[in-house]
Amino acid sequence: MMPLFFAVIIRDLRLARRHGADTLGAVLFFILAATLFPLALGPSPELLRHMAPGIIWVCALLAALLPLGRLFGAELEDGSLDQLMLLGLPASLVALAKMTAHWLTTGLPLLIAAIPMAVMLGLPQVSILVLTGGLFLGSVILSLIGGMAAAVVLGARRSDVLLPLLILPLTCPALIFGAAALDAISNGLPWIPDLELLGAFLGAALPLCPLAAGAGLRAAVE
Repeated sequence: MMPLFFAVIIRDLRLARRHGADTLGAVLFFILAATLFPLALGPSPELLRHMAPGIIWVCALLAALLPLGRLFGAELEDGSLDQLMLLGLPASLVALAKMTAHWLTTGLPLLIAAIPMAVMLGLPQVSILVLTGGLFLGSVILSLIGGMAAAVVLGARRSDVLLPLLILPLTCPALIFGAAALDAISNGLPWIPDLELLGAFLGAALPLCPLAAGAGLRAAVE
């Protein structure tokens, strides 16, 4: 079963390499959106340092939404989703494999791009380390919730409108805890509890999101 699981991941990575514009578009959107804030807020280093946690987290969240429309939709249209469901893997594992590929092709590049953005916004080195740890957990959560939402709305009318409306409220806790950890370390307060809450959120999403996504995939192909 595990060889099939990794085969689905490798297949999606190869498809992502062919459609590299999706990954590049998400990263460029993240960089450009984060760059606009200094132009709008002004050049004050103190203000940018104070706003940096929220800027980076919100831009990463919005950028992660961009490739989700193709996560299952293109395969439903060309019939390859039916073939994936006949591999012998449970639908939840098929969904988890595609969520993993989404994180590797979108979440990981955004995590790497967040480091120079944090330097540009004036975050100190210690805060950048906390940002990296929190954004690692948060990006995995975004891929899990995003994949679940993409599977649930699969085949629905106006799914492109429903998808962000479903994802954004569910990802608010990750956004709050991740930004709160950075704000806490900037003010000399304990920041570990915020990352622990973020980890607990990930622990809940890891089993639940693939199960819900698997149910959505079964409903879409039946």
